[in-house]
Amino acid sequence: MLLAREERFPGSPSWVGKQKGAKGMRKVLVIEDDPAMQELLRLYLSREGYAVMAAFDGETGLAMAAREDPDLVLLDIMLPGADGWEVCKKIRQVSYVPVIMVTAKGEEIDRILGLELGADDYITKPFSPRELVARIKAMFRRIETLTELQREQANQNRLSFDGLKIEGDLRRVTLDGTELTLTPKEFDLLWFLAENPGRVFTREQLLEQVWGYSYLGDGRTVDTLVKRLRKKLKPGGKDQLIATVWGVGYKFQPGGAK
Repeated sequence: MLLAREERFPGSPSWVGKQKGAKGMRKVLVIEDDPAMQELLRLYLSREGYAVMAAFDGETGLAMAAREDPDLVLLDIMLPGADGWEVCKKIRQVSYVPVIMVTAKGEEIDRILGLELGADDYITKPFSPRELVARIKAMFRRIETLTELQREQANQNRLSFDGLKIEGDLRRVTLDGTELTLTPKEFDLLWFLAENPGRVFTREQLLEQVWGYSYLGDGRTVDTLVKRLRKKLKPGGKDQLIATVWGVGYKFQPGGAK
């Protein structure tokens, strides 16, 4: 597959604040079955100073992810054996390492499924290698610029809204006593909005604050996560907590919940 011509709050306490390797290099695991694409990604990422590991199939990629503890995973969907969706699902069962899906599948349903399974971002082939590198840098930059004080405050904060409890230290959300199953990005988006009640954010601002980059992502990514959050909050009548401000974006309005 040819290319076009020319960062989140991780949920695992063991991942947050994870130090760089002995040589100060971030480790990126590329799971891609196309040798030419794999080599091209290795070339671009190596030039940017990343230590690149690669696997040609899903099972090998999973084994390498467990063994090498990468800082980020680039994951193709169409893989021999276990496909990218299955790999993402299994990674999320044990880790919140950032996952970017690199795929030829650009249909909305594929993007939604990737987000449902916990992917942090996706980029569709053909793509600009510079854009991909920019997204990776943004994820890492966001993590690196968090001060220890900010991490400590985020871990201690707990928010409550009439039956809805959001625990930052545990990354847990309960609705009327029942724990909700949220993907890392769903939690990050809910936490950010709930920390700023009444304030309106554009999709671009949410991409910057939650995903860690601006103007590179698709605003529909935000819309997809908002839809999913509302669906999960609806049984408790709390779907109205996230309000649409037409022509602008979204806001968290505690007074809007039933």
